[in-house]
Amino acid sequence: MTAVRDAAIGAEGLVRDFPAVRAVDGIDLAVERGQVFGFLGANGSGKTTTIRMLTTLLRPTAGRAYVDGLDVQREPSEVRRRIGVALQEAGLDDLQTGRELLALQGRLHGVRRGEIDARVDELLAIVDLEDAADRRIGTYSGGMQRRLDLASALVHRPAIVFLDEPTTGLDPISRDAVWRYVEQLNRDDGVTFFLTTQYLEEADRLADEVAIIDAGRIVAQGSPADLKATIGADVVTIHVDAGADGTAVARAVLRIEELDGLEEVRTLDEAIVVYIADGSRAIARLVTVVQDAGLDVREVTLAQPTLDDVFLRATGRHLEVDAEVPTTGAGEEESR
Repeated sequence: MTAVRDAAIGAEGLVRDFPAVRAVDGIDLAVERGQVFGFLGANGSGKTTTIRMLTTLLRPTAGRAYVDGLDVQREPSEVRRRIGVALQEAGLDDLQTGRELLALQGRLHGVRRGEIDARVDELLAIVDLEDAADRRIGTYSGGMQRRLDLASALVHRPAIVFLDEPTTGLDPISRDAVWRYVEQLNRDDGVTFFLTTQYLEEADRLADEVAIIDAGRIVAQGSPADLKATIGADVVTIHVDAGADGTAVARAVLRIEELDGLEEVRTLDEAIVVYIADGSRAIARLVTVVQDAGLDVREVTLAQPTLDDVFLRATGRHLEVDAEVPTTGAGEEESR
């Protein structure tokens, strides 16, 4: 692993306390240059607190953090000059046009006057907002505003960009558009991204490496493929009737634990989740065992391991995200 001080983004024993709660509890990180690093966790897990410390917006209670080799507490101004940041709440002025906002950001970041217009045009093309460039931001849809916010974080050509849940609340089409821009900038320009997310698909698609954070601690870390490989078994989920007798469920689990090839079994809501070798052959045995324990089987599913299975094993629960997309912006249809 890259040494913390030499990494694009590094942390040692990073802690942040608030009254009555420790939001971040001793995080160690070393994000390599040119990497897309996914920080995956549920709401309240410590993702946003961590990114706010790394971007100098919040002082750590303990530990050290470095960005591009700079100490975020001792050299905050220089850190800010070198990074791009797009937080959950986009700070956009509804009365400005997209072009005006990017030009202003360019001036604030010290982009030379003779280069600003060309850079703004370049960014508008990258995020596919050329046709909307001279409209007021208040008329933009939520997806368009997120893309503009991403462009504003890139105006000064930072080599390191922090994105805090960049696609939360977006419809699938807008979400995919943001993903494509991140992939393009990472591939073509070598931009390092630190991406917090609660979307499993987002982490799986974009990240070279993923860290799962739970209750302020990193509980699993590695490439998406390596993390899924740690499961090492098929996943059989047996759904039982709502309100199933707890004694019967416990009896079923005990009998399942005696089966050959079993790696792990968990109970979750109205289901029994079984990690077992050669799941397709094991299904019949599993159903028989569960029924013999006195439970009615409603449905059985077989799957290869996913990041959700990794999250379940690391935290004891699934990563649940509200699927409802809130209304944002002017509420118009997503367009160019």
